[in-house]
Amino acid sequence: MPRINNPKPPKRAPKIDTRRGAKKKPCSFCQHGVDTVDYKDLAQLRKYISDRGKIRGRKVSGNCQQHQRDVTDAIKTARELALLPYTQRTVTERRGGRGNRDDRGPRAPRPDRDGAEAPVVVSPQSADVEEILEYSEVSPDVAEVVLVEEVAE
Repeated sequence: MPRINNPKPPKRAPKIDTRRGAKKKPCSFCQHGVDTVDYKDLAQLRKYISDRGKIRGRKVSGNCQQHQRDVTDAIKTARELALLPYTQRTVTERRGGRGNRDDRGPRAPRPDRDGAEAPVVVSPQSADVEEILEYSEVSPDVAEVVLVEEVAE
């Protein structure tokens, strides 16, 4: 019996297509007979933007090729005119690491170069100066109180 140098790998099972038989999402613009997409219709354009501000793809939105191009151009025009934001604000939690200051707690007032403590800044609308000094970390005999006047805009 001859020796086989390269044995054939075992045959894989055929891939099952989960989309087979599923209908494609219909284009909402074609259904309603819309010819052009208006860049000023922000409520409609927001449907085609993700929560992070990215333009949704054709497979997700279900638009036909021409209307997807129109939607993309309208979103870009609205962004240019500052009607829509380029990105959405996201709140992220920091997870520790080397540069994370959140774990160390509040920072104490820094002393000046000559060794004196930093002045306590007090606005006229705030409470009594003695009350502020009572709750501050700086002792009242060392602290220099600076009154700051706020300029009305």
